[in-house]
Amino acid sequence: MHTVKHIQELRQFIRQTRWNRPEARIGFVPTMGYLHQGHQSLLDTARRECDVVVLSIFVNPIQFGPNEDFSRYPRDEERDMAIARAAGTDIVFFPQVEEMYPAPTKTIVSVSGITQRLCGASRPGHFDGVATVVTKLLNIVQPDYAYFGMKDAQQVAVIEQMVYDLNIPVTIVPCPTVRESDGLAMSSRNVYLTAEQRRQAVVLSQALDTAERMIRDKRDGLSADELREAVTATIRTAPLAEIDYAEVLSYPALEPIRALSEADRIIVALAVKFGSTRLIDNRLFHLRA
Repeated sequence: MHTVKHIQELRQFIRQTRWNRPEARIGFVPTMGYLHQGHQSLLDTARRECDVVVLSIFVNPIQFGPNEDFSRYPRDEERDMAIARAAGTDIVFFPQVEEMYPAPTKTIVSVSGITQRLCGASRPGHFDGVATVVTKLLNIVQPDYAYFGMKDAQQVAVIEQMVYDLNIPVTIVPCPTVRESDGLAMSSRNVYLTAEQRRQAVVLSQALDTAERMIRDKRDGLSADELREAVTATIRTAPLAEIDYAEVLSYPALEPIRALSEADRIIVALAVKFGSTRLIDNRLFHLRA
């Protein structure tokens, strides 16, 4: 496994790979580090499907708001390297902020519409930062496939739209959310939770289970408002939970709907704070084949 910190060094590695093995499929897993089993599942999928696997670890400052947790975002380089090595990663790109942004950025990639709801509504500018850094990374690595977890389904929708609109020659591969044994979605931010917050945080997956049961039992006559109210009621059984949003939208357009019959696919999407820690989760439902 090779670790590089500079763009030109990574580009040289990619050029040499393309020259020596023109048929090789390059898979790319962009992360902000503090890797867990969710990230490892992305690397494992990339390893199965590709000949060369590139991992990036970069905590991207321009996707954090002024009162968010950039400075205290968890970091553990030694553990990250161990997980990357165990997953069979070929190269880890580990740039510093000065390497990615040597001067103030004057070009921002902005995806309209689907960024204006859910996390985009409560975190203005967040997805501009995500779209900009992912565009930079895709231009640097030039992979054939890029792997993203569906825990942040809105991010996946934004990136797929961006890649389509800008004709970026990469296939985006969405991968299932990986969960703890009690159902909590794995996240680097889970480390911030106190023991009691962690115990109560399982209410997110319980709320999604509630939605799944309702859709299974009452699909044809179910309204989005009924589903949203039931999900919200479940979350409120956790005293420490502070709801940012609980939404039922079409996917991937992320448009409001009144009845489930209006969409082929819907997403039940949640953002809930426990103290200062904001957790997200979601579940997609395919309503028609």
